[in-house]
Amino acid sequence: MPTSESILTLIRSGFAGFSPALQGAARFLLDHPNEVVVMSMRALAERAGLPPATLVRLAQQLGFAGWPQLKAAFVRELGLAPEQYGQRARGLLARRADAGLSAEMFGAQRRNLEFTAAQSGAALRRAARLIERAGAVYVAGFRASFPIAYSLVYVYRLFRDSVHLVDGLAGSLEMHLQSFTRRDTVIAISFAPYSREAVAVVEAARHAGCRIVALTDSSASPLSLAADATIPFSVASPSFFPSIAAGVAAAEALLEVLVAQAGAAGVARIERAEAYLRDSGAYVATPARRAPRGGAESPASASRPARRNVRINAD
Repeated sequence: MPTSESILTLIRSGFAGFSPALQGAARFLLDHPNEVVVMSMRALAERAGLPPATLVRLAQQLGFAGWPQLKAAFVRELGLAPEQYGQRARGLLARRADAGLSAEMFGAQRRNLEFTAAQSGAALRRAARLIERAGAVYVAGFRASFPIAYSLVYVYRLFRDSVHLVDGLAGSLEMHLQSFTRRDTVIAISFAPYSREAVAVVEAARHAGCRIVALTDSSASPLSLAADATIPFSVASPSFFPSIAAGVAAAEALLEVLVAQAGAAGVARIERAEAYLRDSGAYVATPARRAPRGGAESPASASRPARRNVRINAD
């Protein structure tokens, strides 16, 4: 069994000593680590144009008993083997009467935000430059990552029209993917265990020549390995399910940088969008404050000048 050395480093260090056939297999694994963890050995061999036995021989050359052990090493390195949600939930049962549970959760969120803030400064600016220059921007997040993707698209569309949510609704994922061009930027959002759809979006974006921005939990994630810029966020949580709070904060920080880059033109677009939403009735109007019964005015209302031609509707 190999040491704890990175599996990608292990393959690179042994590459020169491999046979030509094994070098071909090793090159494919280095270039497509995300496919290693989501495809069967036979499907992967077919995709690489190799006999399945070549993958087995490569695994053994690297010191593994066989292909399953090599694949498991990729899974561990890419963060795809966390403790199961059910196991973590059982651990909470013994502590359900613990009054400190909520304090523990909020403490974890504070640490997540601090970590994300410390790690993402330069990455936010690099990602914003790629996004701002794009012909169109596609944002993809599935399952638990969907709220991050949706909020990013919703706010970004207030000052840019060419922003699209890749949601796969009603089987439309492939229709989105075929729209990608080399002028576009794709923002992919996912954390371990990584969504199959998110990996497919990244693969399609790379094939189309798009710039890729990853919002993810690890620089070794399949999204990050294919990305031109990675915005990391922490998902640590004492509960049974990873936290997306820092991911939402990272998306909001990215929007802040994008607004600053958009300048006065961006601000004008936001003002027009806000006026449209208000005038269209999208927001509930705040009811006028009534004077107390008996006609007495509050001190605050007494100090305001009287208004004329104001109609007050009775209930």
